[in-house]
Amino acid sequence: MSKASHLSGMTAPLEMSVEAGNRGDAAWLDDDGRPRRTGTVWTASAHIITAVIGSGVLSLAWAIAQLGWGAGPAVMLLFAGVIYYTSTLLAECYRSGDPMAGKRNYTYMDAVRASLGGAKVRLCGVIQYANLFGVAIGYTIAASISMLAIKRADCFHVKGHKNACRSSSNPYMILFGIVEIVFSQIPDFDQIWWLSIVAAVMSFTYSTIGLSLGITQTVANGGFKGSLTGISIGAGVTSTQKVWRSLQAFGNIAFAYSYSIILIEIQDTVKAPPPSEAKVMKKATMLSVATTTMFYMLCGCMGYAAFGDAAPDNLLTGFGFYEPFWLLDIANVAIVVHLVGAYQVFCQPLFAFVEKWAAATWPDSRFIAREVRLGPFALSVFRLTWRTAFVVLTTVVSMLLPFFGDVVGLLGAVSFWPLTVYFPVEMYIVQRGVPRGSTRWICLQTLSAACLVVSIAAAAGSIADVIDALKVYRPFSG
Repeated sequence: MSKASHLSGMTAPLEMSVEAGNRGDAAWLDDDGRPRRTGTVWTASAHIITAVIGSGVLSLAWAIAQLGWGAGPAVMLLFAGVIYYTSTLLAECYRSGDPMAGKRNYTYMDAVRASLGGAKVRLCGVIQYANLFGVAIGYTIAASISMLAIKRADCFHVKGHKNACRSSSNPYMILFGIVEIVFSQIPDFDQIWWLSIVAAVMSFTYSTIGLSLGITQTVANGGFKGSLTGISIGAGVTSTQKVWRSLQAFGNIAFAYSYSIILIEIQDTVKAPPPSEAKVMKKATMLSVATTTMFYMLCGCMGYAAFGDAAPDNLLTGFGFYEPFWLLDIANVAIVVHLVGAYQVFCQPLFAFVEKWAAATWPDSRFIAREVRLGPFALSVFRLTWRTAFVVLTTVVSMLLPFFGDVVGLLGAVSFWPLTVYFPVEMYIVQRGVPRGSTRWICLQTLSAACLVVSIAAAAGSIADVIDALKVYRPFSG
């Protein structure tokens, strides 16, 4: 699944009361009055793995190509280590105070509100919702590229690989937008249980196909391609471009790993202590990050081994592979199906936030409150108007910036430090009362500062590449 959650933690806590002595009801409820949670290490691991392994995996071969055999795998392992460590810090913030019986925080923002409060809650909200908007744009681009790749793969098969088979991605972005307008009218889409199953199957389908094709191509080449330092300066790549693209590679890797924004929601599915939810989540994090890293290393490294410096920024649409064309079609259909659902799951928190704010601001407005149900759809004029406008906006912006690798890198860079490192570190310091100036405090702040530098550098690299691409790109032309 994409880096999003179908979990009930995104909804408001159920308003339920447990009468004293009503033991029959109490047996089915947790300490907060919610239905008893049943999650385990294995279910939490499954949620994390399906959330993390998304379209970001397709850009890892390109990222390693920029860094080379020396730095590429090392950077990937470094990010895995940072993600694991900061995730364990964040897991400690699920309960405020006592880790066994403290007040539960149902969402990431709830945890920030409980530990930090004030302006930092608003800052977290701005970053989180801006990131969700950016992901919607990134997924629109990725889906349209995959749809275009299906048409081009079939064209190459019929007319030969030397044929340009040119076509515009704009019609496919519009088609994707129309589909999303329809699906966006389903409220609480993130709670449809089958969505996770479909998304997980689709994720592993296209990732496995990419890995298999990379292995096959490497065998056909008679050995590994690539070099210790990555793509060479010369042949169309200046020293400045080499630097920017290397920095962008950091953002791509960060995007592929990030899942902190939904960690608290996943933890909210774990059954009550003993052991504490934090201990269960730490074990799940170790298992899932190790599994994901192994999978990423295989996909990224085999893609680079197959194509070397020519590794495309999207392994399944950059046409390093041409045959078997039908297998590429299956992989790209899987990506599109995955992204149709992922777009909705990612946007649900943003939809809910705006609609809750509007309802609170204009409580007597029939335009906002009136609703008509048609099967699974709950239609209201306000929802239809605002969600349609949102999808149209993301589609138009996507048509202006159809650069998959650049957008992925920028999203990863912008969200990595604040959501994955800064807030978890600051919340943990408050939660555990780490003394200011102590060795542990200094180490945590050093980690945060180092990751801030990495985020800024990766963002600069992605922005520079977008600017470079815009010099030769005509908006809405393709």
